[in-house]
Amino acid sequence: MLRTDWTLDEVKALYHQPVLELVTQAAAVHQANQSTGEVQVCTLLSVKTGGCPEDCSYCPQAARYHTGVEVHALLKDEVVLDAARRAKDSGSTRFCMGAAWREVRDNRDFDRVLGMVTQVNDMGLEVCCTLGMINEYQAERLKQAGLYAYNHNLDTSAEHYSEIITTRTYDDRLNTLENVRQAGISVCSGGIIGLGETDEDRIAMLHTLATLPAHPESVPVNALVPVAGTPLAEQPRVSVWEMLRMIATARILMPRTMVRLSAGRQEMPVSEQALCFLAGANSIFSGEKLLTTPNPDFDADKQMFATLGLKPRKSFKDMPQGATVLAKAAV
Repeated sequence: MLRTDWTLDEVKALYHQPVLELVTQAAAVHQANQSTGEVQVCTLLSVKTGGCPEDCSYCPQAARYHTGVEVHALLKDEVVLDAARRAKDSGSTRFCMGAAWREVRDNRDFDRVLGMVTQVNDMGLEVCCTLGMINEYQAERLKQAGLYAYNHNLDTSAEHYSEIITTRTYDDRLNTLENVRQAGISVCSGGIIGLGETDEDRIAMLHTLATLPAHPESVPVNALVPVAGTPLAEQPRVSVWEMLRMIATARILMPRTMVRLSAGRQEMPVSEQALCFLAGANSIFSGEKLLTTPNPDFDADKQMFATLGLKPRKSFKDMPQGATVLAKAAV
C-alpha cells in the first residue's frame, strides 16, 4: 500500500539508519515493487540555453552569472527531432526537452515546443519537458500535444530554499506540480544535494515529495555539479554514501516511483552506480550532456549495462493513474 501520510519523524528514522541496513531495506522494497535489473534510459536536450532571469545559485544558465555558457535561442525543429531519433537509436525511451525560461509564455516559441512534443511523441518515445512554471491552461495544451511527463524540481527543502533561489517561491514550484497533476501529466520532481544544505533539509525535501497528494512518478536525485562562475562553484563533491541515503530513503517512501540517478553520475565509477541501483535507483540520463554539464555517453552506459546485467525499460510501460497519452505504440 502506498502511503502519503509519512511523518517527518518516520522519514528521519529511515534516513538515519546505518547505511547498509538502509540499503538492504530499500533493496527489498525495490524488489517487491519494481522490475529489478530494468533501468529507464532518458536523454535530456537543452532546446533553449542560457539567458535565464532567475538566480538559482547552482545554475550556469542564469544570465547574471559569468559561466561561459553559450546562449542560444530555441533550436530549430529539425535539430531537436534529429537528436530525438539519435537518442532512440541509442536506446533511450524517454526524451526530455529543457528550456531556460522562468515560466512558459503563450507565444510562438511555446507553440513550437508543442509541435516538437507531438513529433517526438509520434516516434514512440515518452516525451518530457522542463520549461519552468506553467499554469493550468498551458499544462492542458502540453497534455493535448502528447506530453507524457513534466519535470519541475523542488531543489531542496522549503527551509533552505531562500538560500538558493529568491526569484520564485517554493509555493510557485508546488503550484506548477499541481497544475501538471491536474492535467493528467506524469509528475517528475526531485532535488539536488550538495547545495550547502543539512541532512535535515534533505529529509524535509523527501518528506514533502512523499506527502504530496500522489507520489511523483519520477524523482530525480541530483548531485551538484559545481560550475565556475556560479555562487556554488566551490562546493565539495557529494559522496556516494550521501547519494545512497537519498536514493534508498526515496525508494522506501515511494515504492512505485522511478528514482533517477541523475546529475553527478559523470564522476561516479560503475561500482558506485551499481550501489545506487541496488539501493533502488532505476532510471538514468544517458548522453554527453545534461543541459550544459557533462554526463556519461551512450557507449559508456551500454558497457555498464552489460557489466551489471541491466536492461533498458520499455517506453510507456506504466502509465500514471488517470493519464492517457496520444502516442504511437512503442517499438
